[in-house]
Amino acid sequence: MKKFAELGVSEAVCEVLKRRGIREATPVQEQAIPVVRSGRDVVAQAQTGTGKTLAFLLPVCEKIKPAVPAAQALVITPTRELTVEISKVAAYVGESMGIQSLAIYGGQDIERQKQKLGRHPQLIIGTPGRLLDHLRRKTIDISHVNKIVIDEADELLHMGFIEDVDALLEQTAADRQVMLFSATIPDKIRSLANRYMHEPAQIKIQAEHITLDEIRQVIVDTTEETKMDKLCELINTWQPYLAMVFCHTRQRVTAVTMELARRGYLANELHGDLSQVQRTLVLRRFREAKLQILVATDIAARGLDIEGVTHVFNYDIPRDTEGYIHRIGRTGRAGQEGVAVTFVNARQYDQLRRIEGGIKSRLQKEKSERKQQNKGKAKDAAAGQEASAERRGKAAKAGLTVRKAAARKTGSLAGHAGKNNRGRRMGAVKTNAAGRSKRGRH
Repeated sequence: MKKFAELGVSEAVCEVLKRRGIREATPVQEQAIPVVRSGRDVVAQAQTGTGKTLAFLLPVCEKIKPAVPAAQALVITPTRELTVEISKVAAYVGESMGIQSLAIYGGQDIERQKQKLGRHPQLIIGTPGRLLDHLRRKTIDISHVNKIVIDEADELLHMGFIEDVDALLEQTAADRQVMLFSATIPDKIRSLANRYMHEPAQIKIQAEHITLDEIRQVIVDTTEETKMDKLCELINTWQPYLAMVFCHTRQRVTAVTMELARRGYLANELHGDLSQVQRTLVLRRFREAKLQILVATDIAARGLDIEGVTHVFNYDIPRDTEGYIHRIGRTGRAGQEGVAVTFVNARQYDQLRRIEGGIKSRLQKEKSERKQQNKGKAKDAAAGQEASAERRGKAAKAGLTVRKAAARKTGSLAGHAGKNNRGRRMGAVKTNAAGRSKRGRH
């Protein structure tokens, strides 16, 4: 891996990165930084956890003129959480360059956002809906923005935001440079790229270099009836520092959270029905380890960079490979090891095989502690039964010997008794005969 200085990153920024423990560029950063710096449009396909944020922020910030009080760069993201995470990185990178940045997303007080926009930040990071809201209110001007990053483009498509992204791009400068980062590149994303990009550079980071190295991935056989018990069993066995549990629906998230809380675990939920204040509070408590378990929908699968997540549980199996990679990418970050557990039932093995094909890896099956204990108990019970049978056999053999001996003794006694009885009978016969003879003589 190259050092950031070798990629032309300024010494001041390199020092900022070093203080945060970032010393070497990741593959996507190595490939994207020079291309973005050159001014070319870029389509970069890379999974979560690869360092995409710095891959576009570092070269984009280099092109921003701090002395010009106008929006010059725009980063469009699918979720509030991802917006917040990117804005954190933009804050410390921009500070070393004298650049002001601002995060714009729904759930915040729009009047406060208007006030902050009045300070003319040069870099804006935001979600499509709230950005368009400000455009309609004429509280934001992106007509001079010529650096546009579309992050997690496939998720924007999945959430139905592509038309909004289209509308935003039309309002930017004609000489714009567009950078599109996505885990996958569906046809609609390519169509968007074709409309707004000119011969973009194509960057693709293979999945095998990304998430598999530091994450132990296992599957656990279960049923709907036993799934909660299995989850608790594994939590009790592995004792995670922080764990994330992913479910498909908000209703499922609430049900799982309530059951975990009922069983005494420090758990809370994260999904789209919560207000921004609630979501921020939950994430802060989770980061501070005041919560042990965060139960969430896929809204938390992207953009959350939380240190200390040691375990990820796919309570509901992901729908596809991309969803799987994004979920498990919440652990095993920054060189730390992580564990990703996926619960499957008998009907879901075809889906599991598709995921394995996508990540080019076969997942091992985890044998639960309870099964091991049950096997041990069964083994002990079998050994006990065998010993008991042996004891019974010995006892039966001994009993047979005793009975034979008793029988012999009884037979001997019976023989003696028989002789005596016969003697008595013979004596009686002689006596009767003598009596009859005596009566006859008289």
